[in-house]
Amino acid sequence: MLKSPRKATMQITRWVSDLDWRLLLLIIPSLSVIVFFSLSSTSIDSSSSLRYFIFNHTFPSFNSYDVVNSPPSGVQNRSKSAVAQRKDELLRSRMAVCLVGGARRFELTGPSIVENVLQVYPNADLFLHSPMDKNAYKFSLLKLAPRLASVRIFKPKPLNETQSQVRVLTASNSPNGIQGLLQYFNLVEGCLQMIEAYQKRKKFTYDWIVRTRVDGYWNAPLGPVNFIPGRYLVPPGSDYGGINDRLGIGDLNTSRVALARLSLIPKLDTAGFQQLNSETAFKAQLTTQRVPYVRKRVPFCIVTDRRYAFPPYRYGVPVAALSSPGPLSGAKCRPCTAACQGQCVAAVMRSLNKGWSWTDWENGSLALCNARGEWERGWEKIFDNVGGNRFASVRKRFAELKKKECIDDFNAMKKRVFSWEAPPPEDICALGLGA
Repeated sequence: MLKSPRKATMQITRWVSDLDWRLLLLIIPSLSVIVFFSLSSTSIDSSSSLRYFIFNHTFPSFNSYDVVNSPPSGVQNRSKSAVAQRKDELLRSRMAVCLVGGARRFELTGPSIVENVLQVYPNADLFLHSPMDKNAYKFSLLKLAPRLASVRIFKPKPLNETQSQVRVLTASNSPNGIQGLLQYFNLVEGCLQMIEAYQKRKKFTYDWIVRTRVDGYWNAPLGPVNFIPGRYLVPPGSDYGGINDRLGIGDLNTSRVALARLSLIPKLDTAGFQQLNSETAFKAQLTTQRVPYVRKRVPFCIVTDRRYAFPPYRYGVPVAALSSPGPLSGAKCRPCTAACQGQCVAAVMRSLNKGWSWTDWENGSLALCNARGEWERGWEKIFDNVGGNRFASVRKRFAELKKKECIDDFNAMKKRVFSWEAPPPEDICALGLGA
């Protein structure tokens, strides 16, 4: 006897449902066995594909706020062990930290560089290359650096602009035109020259060079996964059509190319490049010299006094609140009461050109300042709350620093440094603190 269509349909549905459960009961134990043996047999050797995946995909910089979904505890423990091993390798290596730029707000950024870069890698030799100005006295706080190799504080003067430089570079979007780019490139390559001279005198070579800026504020340590042999590491975002040049980490070979900002311009000219800004010139340097680069989020931002339209749109510049958890990867920032958070940030960032001044913003990692005007009244308290007691105490000390204290600190530095190419401490301190 034929069943009604309705009864037939119900029977088929029950049969399929029973089949689904039977299949699940067969599949789940099998999958469990596969996962168990996969995890048990995985090695943490540097050539392991799991270790490569963890280093390059799961944890971009091994800071707590980088992890969106926590991995299983077994994988997490293995990754921590691998990171510890890598950190030990780096602590046994020879490392140089190249610090460039004007002192500006160094009383705010300097302590974060000391704590989250220099003290994380106390084996690193510090090289400072900076112009002499009224803020240079703030470099006296580098007496806290574990190791001082070379200090060059020079009186800036205009640089000759060659025909190849005029063809290759553009004055657009540079506050001081082509001359501003040349001065910046000179700071970077000059630091490389200081490192090369030190190597020659000491008869050794560095394994790693970290190039960072004086105006960078670090809100977390520089992780060991950012040191990748044979590749030059740069932050994502703030690309301006090229690649972000606000931080670079590489071995000696890749760093020699990346830091040769001036001497490679003739080669870019020969290759036919024209009208490049700093970021596009940087990308051309690496690609023409066949230096592979990798982007990783890094926990620092560039403290700026410049004013920007708010809210930013398309080719605008977002200015992050210093309190943003990040990693901000070199985005512009300042201490402020956040004017844009949550859905407001999503709307603003989606309106920006991702190849220009865009920065990562997902998962509440970014809050924005209204940077149309000067820093808001009471920014000091905002900074102190963000930086904590140690950074706040340095800020307060420099707000009341006396000339004699400044001179004493520089003299303490001079006793430890291998090469001192700078005006006398009395002159540096007098320029910023008065005669």
